[in-house]
Amino acid sequence: MRPVLRQTATVLEMIKFQHTIFALPFALIGALLAAGGLPPAWQAGWIVAACVFARTAAMSFNRLVDADFDARNPRTADRALPAGRLSRAFVAAIVAVSSALFIVSAAMLNTLALMLSPAALFVLLGYSYTKRFTWLSHWVLGLALGLAPAGAWIAVTGGLAWAPLWLCAGVMLWTAGFDLIYACQDRDFDVREGLFSVPARFGLATALRISAVLHVLCIACFVFAGIAAGSGLLYHVGVALVTVLLIVEHSLVNPRDLSRIEAAFFTVNSWVGVTLLVFTALDLIVRRT
Repeated sequence: MRPVLRQTATVLEMIKFQHTIFALPFALIGALLAAGGLPPAWQAGWIVAACVFARTAAMSFNRLVDADFDARNPRTADRALPAGRLSRAFVAAIVAVSSALFIVSAAMLNTLALMLSPAALFVLLGYSYTKRFTWLSHWVLGLALGLAPAGAWIAVTGGLAWAPLWLCAGVMLWTAGFDLIYACQDRDFDVREGLFSVPARFGLATALRISAVLHVLCIACFVFAGIAAGSGLLYHVGVALVTVLLIVEHSLVNPRDLSRIEAAFFTVNSWVGVTLLVFTALDLIVRRT
């Protein structure tokens, strides 16, 4: 059992399973708003399963195609693949199985979710190649996470509306913004390897300014999503608290001191989706009583 548990722990570390908390709350927000409350348990279960399998496929594929870059980057050289703790064939199998289970999860929800699942996988897996040819890769990553609330809305209703589209845009801008911050620490490596990123193309100061603008726009999108969904005061209180979190995130990083990127990226960002989810749920409870 110990080798199995050790390998499982290595896989979970490779895909940063704990960071599922970034996208999953927004999928649940989409489901709650679409259902006007709690969706049926079976529906919620398959939505969660789809999110987990989609993220596992995407992260495993990213680690697989970037393994050579990771091996040359001192920050990432100890990851499971470049360090030899997992084989490429094993990780490729994880990608295949997770992708298949994602499609199965979509099929269990409804026909439209099944029909759109290959397109979602194309975005999720295709992101890993974008740094090779465009500094817009941050926005592609944002779109990959932004699909979560829109997909959950489709799962519940079988269609789309303005509210999930605003949520999708908000998550895309939020993700692109924090990915710009995270990418600052690899600016020199990206330049040396010929990889494309905003910090590599425009410098650290400009990247952080663009990140701040994206986060202002993401808050506006969350507000519009609430208006489109007919949300009440508590939802918008949640948006206000998210605004405070993003202000804190930007206060932790500046072009001359990147030492607190980990705190800005992991600690603060982990509360953004959770905060909005909690206040979305509270708002629905209040409005239904």
